[in-house]
Amino acid sequence: MKSNASIAKRIALSLVAVWAATSLPVQTFASDEALMERGGCISCHRVDQKLLGPSFKEVAARHRGDPQAAARLFAKVREGGEGEWGDLPMQPNGEEKISDENLQAVIAWILSLQ
Repeated sequence: MKSNASIAKRIALSLVAVWAATSLPVQTFASDEALMERGGCISCHRVDQKLLGPSFKEVAARHRGDPQAAARLFAKVREGGEGEWGDLPMQPNGEEKISDENLQAVIAWILSLQ
């Protein structure tokens, strides 16, 4: 017969495993928002309302069906630009603000919006 401590340990490990398995989607979504916050994206953009720049949903709608959209948006974030959404220019954002990998993840998320 197993001791109570052994049974408790197995239950605890099982609960941790269940928690980890069910937490992954939540962590992924939360990390997309965290990446945008750390990268400074939300200083000018919101998901579904125009702020200083277009909403992320407007960006997704404009680029829907464009196979070069991700590359174009990546360049726009890195180099900045003006005139595409109005008179206010977008400032360049380098790797010190958001890594290439994180920027690609954010862009993929934006382009997935409906």
